[in-house]
Amino acid sequence: MREILADIMAAYEADEPVAMATVVRTWRSAPRPAGASMIVTQGGEAVGSVSGGCVEGALYDVGQEVLAGGPTRLETYGVSDDDAFAVGLTCGGILDVFVEQVSPQTWPELPGIVASVEREEPVAVATIVRAPGESALGRHLVVRPDSVQGSLGTERLDDTVSADVRGMLESGTTGFLRYGPEGERLGDGLEIFVGSLAPPPRMYIFGAIDFSAALCRVGKLLGFRVTVCDAREIFATPRRFPEADEVVVDWPHRWLAGQPVDSRTAICVLTHDPKFDVPALQIALRTDAGYVGAMGSRRTHEDRLERLREVGMTEEELARLRSPIGLDLGARTPEETAISIAAEIVQGRWGGSGAHLAATAGPIHPGAPR
Repeated sequence: MREILADIMAAYEADEPVAMATVVRTWRSAPRPAGASMIVTQGGEAVGSVSGGCVEGALYDVGQEVLAGGPTRLETYGVSDDDAFAVGLTCGGILDVFVEQVSPQTWPELPGIVASVEREEPVAVATIVRAPGESALGRHLVVRPDSVQGSLGTERLDDTVSADVRGMLESGTTGFLRYGPEGERLGDGLEIFVGSLAPPPRMYIFGAIDFSAALCRVGKLLGFRVTVCDAREIFATPRRFPEADEVVVDWPHRWLAGQPVDSRTAICVLTHDPKFDVPALQIALRTDAGYVGAMGSRRTHEDRLERLREVGMTEEELARLRSPIGLDLGARTPEETAISIAAEIVQGRWGGSGAHLAATAGPIHPGAPR
């Protein structure tokens, strides 16, 4: 939804309804994750994607029906037995897609959602996508860390869902919740899709070098908010790192001590200089960062480990360190090295093996993000 918010809001402000189709659940090798969205406008335009092209045509027709007054609905798409290129998914996946109308009448909370996203404030939208009665379909509850907007029908249900959604919002998780009709956690019959619009995850890069510039570009491509930090003022300049969201002149360990770090944060120490990287890693390895990596040769790595032990780091803490940084891709240039680092970050997030897909079996996209 995030990628098409501007288009939705433009139509919304013009008081022109759109039909929005959102992937709410996937099985097997589905091409797009839960949360991917497309809209169909009154002018007949389709914006966004839910399947990389496999079922957009069918959803366009459903969107036209919803715009014409048809009901909100949950559609399921899988491989077509007769012709996989017709309406099904050629990749073998299965998608549940929720289609609803978006207008000031159906989504009065939308401007507040957009404002939160623009301010990089965490916000999540809980939507009823399956219920015993069709009248409940499409009800929204907008959840922030300290407030709630809208209603799913009853106060008990709102209280239960908002408590669960805040946990998902904290980790930036998008997914499904199931309840009984009145919000019973062990119940069934009510399915709610939660789309988390958490701020972009953070990537902290320490060391103002050419490898850092390449990693900035790749980090932005992966959706990170990227900061480059180095104590050397002559090297840490916005001109050298135009893709970075922020360039900081400070000692990395001193700066990191005052920054927000959560399980989605990636910390990449590229200085390979003990006076910079040991103090920074001493702090980084004791945060909740989901990824901490350090550049250097194997000899540098062994020396770094000894220095970290000397300052009191435990073996359990050191086991979190990815060093030498990156996956073994044979990378040599800064750009190739940045790709190997990004590959290791993605692997850590999704739990992949790092092996050639051609040499593996089973689903290509197993599990869920951590």
